[in-house]
Amino acid sequence: MSTETKYLLPESEIPRCWYNILPDLPKPLPPVLHPGTKQPVGPDDLAPLFPMEVIKQEVSGEREIEIPDPVRDVYRLWRPTPLFRARRLEQQLALPDNVKIFYKYEGVSPSGSHKPNTAVPQAYYNKQEGTTRLATETGAGQWGSSLAMACAMFELDLKVYMVRISFDQKPYRRLMMQTLGADCVPSPSMDTNAGRAILEQDPDSTGSLGIAISEAVEDAATTAGTKYSLGSVLNHVLMHQTVIGLEAQRQLEMAEAWPDVIIACAGGGSNFGGLVMPFLKAKFNGAKTRIIACEPAACPSLTKGTYAYDFGDTAGMTPLVKMHTLGHSFVPAGIHAGGLRYHGMAPLVSHLYELGAIEAQAVKQRAAFESAVTFARAEGIIPAPEPSHAIKVTIDEALRAREAGEAKTILFGLCGHGNFDLSAYETYLSGDLQDYEYPQAAVDAALSELPDVS
Repeated sequence: MSTETKYLLPESEIPRCWYNILPDLPKPLPPVLHPGTKQPVGPDDLAPLFPMEVIKQEVSGEREIEIPDPVRDVYRLWRPTPLFRARRLEQQLALPDNVKIFYKYEGVSPSGSHKPNTAVPQAYYNKQEGTTRLATETGAGQWGSSLAMACAMFELDLKVYMVRISFDQKPYRRLMMQTLGADCVPSPSMDTNAGRAILEQDPDSTGSLGIAISEAVEDAATTAGTKYSLGSVLNHVLMHQTVIGLEAQRQLEMAEAWPDVIIACAGGGSNFGGLVMPFLKAKFNGAKTRIIACEPAACPSLTKGTYAYDFGDTAGMTPLVKMHTLGHSFVPAGIHAGGLRYHGMAPLVSHLYELGAIEAQAVKQRAAFESAVTFARAEGIIPAPEPSHAIKVTIDEALRAREAGEAKTILFGLCGHGNFDLSAYETYLSGDLQDYEYPQAAVDAALSELPDVS
């Protein structure tokens, strides 16, 4: 019987192309609309914010997009990432031999998460087209620190608007960005009109990804030589992340396994899409794999949101995208999974949910941290709060299979380590971590402000 624990690929097997799911969708993705005309946007509408190569990728009908050699050269610093068989967790859960858990671990990247997979190409394309400075948002700081790393490598300046609650909770993420050369400020800030407007209404605002996006978009649109860079939500971002799933498929072949269930956390959708989209091609062709998106119960855009056109930011500066949304003015509770505190879900992920290709479950943060501690004590890796939601659902699925006497192979995405999140674990271990109930009244108020696209 094999006792293999980790499945490693050589650098020569770093994917040479990203997988673009758009041409394989059973039904086309609804178009992105201009916020003023309510008509589909064109390249010229997006050019003030993004480099042209990224705009082309956003709407490309090509199934494979070649990864530039300079990007693959940077990927070599951490890719391919390992696939682990969670044998010690399986033992801890007393699982039978026919219930198996695998996890794809992205925490080996320099910034400790999956985010560099798109930060590096975005920095590269901007540098190629003459951009000198980028502006972006970050929640938990994983995206901001990843883009700071990429900008240092391609000699670009960077301004990061970090959600206030995470700025306070995770000072070492902020210091990491600053060490790498980025300028990082708490959002809402006094540096933009959008930030000042929010602070005038609520001087104690904890911020949100939607607010931080508003500030970064305003910065990019009003500062010479500056473009905007986004760490989740949009098609090109999810496509860049497909290196995760493409590698995982090859590694599962090495393990002579195929997942019955794939589980990943979803906030804006980049980690989830990156892991599952290469597997969805097989599902569209008849594979029976279940795919589950895990989101926080305090910000459940898929399980409780409305599928409608909405702004991607709080101030209403972005184009309109059709997505599952809690309303662009909704400010989530200050949960520790800062990367999941977003009012909407990626249009691609929302579309897949509407098609019935994926499922979704909402998880409360105490249950997520309980599962994270179980995992850490078995496998030795302290998970970031975000993938801890996926670990909770993974354990539930494995225990159900054990009780039912069913054979089941589970793959989940461990998109980052929690070494910068130990204050959150301290709060949990001290018994002070609280769950937040779904704020129905606040969501109803935000949904009443959805834009009219009729």
